Amino acid sequence: MTAAGWDDQMGSDVEQLFFVTSYSDFDRLAHGPRGSPAKKPIYVYRFHSNDGSLVLLNIQGDASQVVNPAFSRYHPRLNVVYTCTEDIENNGKIFAYQVGEHGELTQMGEPVDAGGTSTCYLTIDKACKHMLCVNYWNSTLCVIPLDPETGAFTGPIQSMYDPKGGKEMVACGRVKGGVNHSNNDGSTIRMRQADPHSHALVLDPFVGCVAYVPDLGKDLVREFFYDPVWGNIELELNVLPSGMCTGMPDGPRYLEFHPRYPICYVINELSSTVAVFEVDRRLLHELKEASSRGEDMSKFKGRSSLRLIQSIKTLPSAFPTDMNTCGRICVHKSGRFVVVSNRGHQSIAIFRVKTKAPNTGELSTVGYFHTRGETPRHFQFDASGQYLLVANQDTDSLTVFHFNLSSGEIRYTGNEYRVPSPNFVCCCPTYSDSEPEVVVNTSSAMNKQISGISADLSDSESSFVSKGQDDSKNLVQALENAQREIAYLKQQLLMQQDRAIMDVNTIIN
Repeated sequence: MTAAGWDDQMGSDVEQLFFVTSYSDFDRLAHGPRGSPAKKPIYVYRFHSNDGSLVLLNIQGDASQVVNPAFSRYHPRLNVVYTCTEDIENNGKIFAYQVGEHGELTQMGEPVDAGGTSTCYLTIDKACKHMLCVNYWNSTLCVIPLDPETGAFTGPIQSMYDPKGGKEMVACGRVKGGVNHSNNDGSTIRMRQADPHSHALVLDPFVGCVAYVPDLGKDLVREFFYDPVWGNIELELNVLPSGMCTGMPDGPRYLEFHPRYPICYVINELSSTVAVFEVDRRLLHELKEASSRGEDMSKFKGRSSLRLIQSIKTLPSAFPTDMNTCGRICVHKSGRFVVVSNRGHQSIAIFRVKTKAPNTGELSTVGYFHTRGETPRHFQFDASGQYLLVANQDTDSLTVFHFNLSSGEIRYTGNEYRVPSPNFVCCCPTYSDSEPEVVVNTSSAMNKQISGISADLSDSESSFVSKGQDDSKNLVQALENAQREIAYLKQQLLMQQDRAIMDVNTIIN
């Protein structure tokens, strides 16, 4: 255990690469960057955990082919990274690369069509058999099959959902007279929210069958039933407001789950708030069980697994909201802090997570820290959680901060790197063949323990029958104790598996 009281399972001794992407063609974007377009939009760095410094290993990508790569996802078990292009005129492409230890990127086959424009988010399901992608501009959600052994795409889109129901877009792109989605004034918001704009898709970490989609255009969080066996987004279960319903736009952008508590956090881009939701785990398991029995899932329509419990501002109280839009949200791997980027205030806002009931999971403000650049579109922790890398999009810079695990404050390390219009930072810890077995071995050991207790329980039952009634009270008590222990171990196994999935997702997100 570390001094902060949490396991550093992939910590400072892990070999880490960082995969950084840049905008290359501003005219194909809904928003308007002010930095420099990249001639080659992919940068790969080696990270040194002793001082938070980076060494540039590779610059790659033909800007005419890999147009505006703007979101990346590292495979949870393999040395494979995926990145998608952001283009409001043409369907996005998703590229898969094998990552070499010296920063080499080997493209794995042809890129896959993302099924929509301005692709902005990628998710891999628990079984690593499907990738779910989100297209911001026309709001479509798509599922693409993956080979769980290699991480390669095994086919084109196999499932698609369109919240517009096939209708045409109301708004037009920026270069055709449309508004600049970087702005937060009234006229921009009216046009921006004339259409749905899906911005992320996050699968619940408990059973993996509910997909949460923040819709920035309609101020909603959509809840979908996802069938992980067939890889289908089958049914919209519910929609709910992403904030306090003040009459002002919220613009939900991203959603993150807490690694231990049944809590999730939604960052609202336009209102500069974090909405804190309590998660109904019982309902999620009910959904999973009903699905496994082949029941009609439409009976769950209108039932939400989220309940709003708090909304907190990401800005100092006197700072004008219309001069800021929020970027990323992240829950620190320790579960003690939530971190947000402010584009306009040019800061990282840090919140402490409350641990005591009845306010467990709610937030209190630690402080605001300047990013030493403009428009911090994205940031990423290293695998140990002790360093924070910030992509300042409009000043062409990548800055590194030390993160205090006790106080949650950050301190500039003095390390800064020139990257044209950086928009995403992806941590790529190097996996060995033995690393994925940790969870399996631990779960196997616990399963053996449960099996052993079950065998003892069976023996006790036989003994009870043969001995008669004299020792009945003692045997009944022993049986009850054994049953309680089995129930406890099963609960611990479920929680352990949940935490393992959350730890992997926290590291690679």
